[in-house]
Amino acid sequence: MNLNLRPILSALARNRTGAVLIALEIAIALAVMVNATWIVAQRVQQIEEPSGFDARDMFAIGVSALSSHSDLGAAQREDLAYLRSLPGVVAASATSSVPLSPYGQGTSLSPLPGSNAPMTWTRMMEADEATLETLGVRIIAGRNFGAADIRPLTKGFFQAYPEVIITQSLADKLFPGGNALGKPVYSGDNTPMTVVGITSNFIPSVADTPAYDALLVPQAPGDFGIYFCLVRTRPGMTATLLQTAERHLATSNLDRVIFSAQTLPYYRARLDASSRDMAIFLAVVTALILSVTCLGIFGLTTFNVSTRTKQIGTLRAVGARKRDIVAHYLVENAIVLVTGGAVGCVLALGVGQWLSDQYQLPRLDLHFLVIGVVGLAVIGQLAAWHPARRAAAVPPSVATRTI
Repeated sequence: MNLNLRPILSALARNRTGAVLIALEIAIALAVMVNATWIVAQRVQQIEEPSGFDARDMFAIGVSALSSHSDLGAAQREDLAYLRSLPGVVAASATSSVPLSPYGQGTSLSPLPGSNAPMTWTRMMEADEATLETLGVRIIAGRNFGAADIRPLTKGFFQAYPEVIITQSLADKLFPGGNALGKPVYSGDNTPMTVVGITSNFIPSVADTPAYDALLVPQAPGDFGIYFCLVRTRPGMTATLLQTAERHLATSNLDRVIFSAQTLPYYRARLDASSRDMAIFLAVVTALILSVTCLGIFGLTTFNVSTRTKQIGTLRAVGARKRDIVAHYLVENAIVLVTGGAVGCVLALGVGQWLSDQYQLPRLDLHFLVIGVVGLAVIGQLAAWHPARRAAAVPPSVATRTI
């Protein structure tokens, strides 16, 4: 028996509601599966990604003002002087962000002025002359901030600074193929800020941005309400010095409050746990959607077999072989899969573009889309295989009994 597409298409047209619903289910499953798998891959990469600095001997203490009249600038200077005087402290600095933690702020940068210039989202970190030493991050081009570069306390969050430092990752994005050192970058009111230094890559505060894209600005955190004291200690002294510093800072100035005191390994563990939980959640959701889709394909094929017993028996009676019946239903299922897959590809690319625009995620890798299409096609055909085999088992005598 030669396989003819006309009766297959005719059979699908007679039961088009079920076929359309399964095709839509396949399209949605493909879009979710591909993008979820891509996000899982990003999360796994984030877990494996090095922080760019040695966080084992670091801690951060967060300080918040109790009222608008609190002199947080004076408190910050006193806290840094105390921390730097402690035996075992290698370096300490005041900053608005804590690397590897959700504490921080974001902004966007462009190598060109103007409201229509392409922008790159980044994490901003207020830094002083000791911040890079505290982090253990090295300058690979240009220079570090000096004490004279640090701007006085101000209530401005996002503003232009005469000079800034960026990571190598951000430099490559802003000036691909070129050298960012000495070049102006723009943010906010389009006032130029000159890149005076480029650091090795490190993870600043984390929040839906590429890991290593960081902008350092020469300013103390300011009196807008909070600051963090970031401290590096000698090996093995972190826990003891954190307890000592927290006790002192909690009682030395009653006009402010300590709202956070943690080691940086604690933040790294939380970051990895968050990525791991997200990866597991998306993997489970993807598995459930694939299971439901396979059940739908299985159910549609089973329904078609049960309602076409007479036709199957007739085909067997006029010479159709078992493999011809199996091929008929597999081709019918393949048409539904191809239709749903085509719609799913468009939907997957659209969802991927939206996720990239909204959450600054990398663009969907087309390899994931190709693997998703092939994988779903194989799984879909396997789901239809058993009902197709059942159809092939219908004996020719059924045709004579049902006429």
